[in-house]
Amino acid sequence: MTGRVRTALTELTGVRHPIVQTGMGWVAGPRLVSAAAEAGALGILASATMTTDELRRAVREVSSRTDAPFGVNLRADAGDARERVRIIVDEGVRVASFALAPSRELITELKDAGVVVIPSVGARRHAEKVAAWGADAVIVQGGEGGGHTGDVATTVLLPQVVDAVGIPVIAAGGFRDGRGLVAALAYGAAGIAMGTRFLLTAESTVPDAVKARYLAASVKDVTVTTAVDGLPHRMLRTELVDSLERHGRTRTLARAVRHAAGFRKLSGLSWPRMLHDGLAMRHGRELSWSQVLLAANTPMLLRASMVEGRTDLGVMASGQVAGVIDDLPTCAELVDRVMAEARQVLDALPGPGRP
Repeated sequence: MTGRVRTALTELTGVRHPIVQTGMGWVAGPRLVSAAAEAGALGILASATMTTDELRRAVREVSSRTDAPFGVNLRADAGDARERVRIIVDEGVRVASFALAPSRELITELKDAGVVVIPSVGARRHAEKVAAWGADAVIVQGGEGGGHTGDVATTVLLPQVVDAVGIPVIAAGGFRDGRGLVAALAYGAAGIAMGTRFLLTAESTVPDAVKARYLAASVKDVTVTTAVDGLPHRMLRTELVDSLERHGRTRTLARAVRHAAGFRKLSGLSWPRMLHDGLAMRHGRELSWSQVLLAANTPMLLRASMVEGRTDLGVMASGQVAGVIDDLPTCAELVDRVMAEARQVLDALPGPGRP
């Protein structure tokens, strides 16, 4: 197979390759996003850990580094989501992705402004809902993925969603190479999204000591826990994770309040706004108030590791794929390698009429 791999994803977004670098808090900043975009992937800027002013500056920095299309990831349940949407529109960002299903109104507002809307979902019914509301494509993450995740494997979830919706489906959870891309395309996906694999690149600003922890991890060192924020969260198993799972509600609440205060200072959010966001996350879920505070402020736990390098005080969101990653290529090297491997796999497949 030669030439570019054109799919519904590349046609929709204008990127060269059907690969997405996901919007990881404290990780997917201007440096990583611009490098991924320049490599031909769809780089996604993570905005949930930024103030609105920081988001506008970050968007402009990416735009100054590359002319390639890129996107911004939003928290659909954030109290200032509409203000962030306005920044995306004003700054001419090509794609808006969402960590949770956005409202019909947000989708309409973005689409009316010519922005491509790509929510991330973890269940078939959620994909069906956002497709009915007008989403242009959907990222479907199976249980292998990092961060908040479900328990259905990508290989089971992906074909369900492909069969259920009539929009491009991007597969996430467990991808790192060209073989995975070919497998996803065979299931009917329009491309793959990778988080942990892009976290472990040269342009990722994650401290070297933290990257070393990821590289040293085996598949069994990546666990799912609800102790951090009450929701299933896949991450590297550390002493902090063990401690959170052991300690009772009183100590957990005290920790949650400290983290809430810390994130309020960093983000500039008021207490009422933070409580609003926490309540939005609590809606429909059986979460304690300590878990609500932690859910609203999990970014502080991530920041300790991803920014400060304090693996003893922070958590490290991770897909299972970390257990089989052993190098730190540049984004360009990674994307070129994935595409070269995909072509090799496709070229090696039997042709029509051959065994």
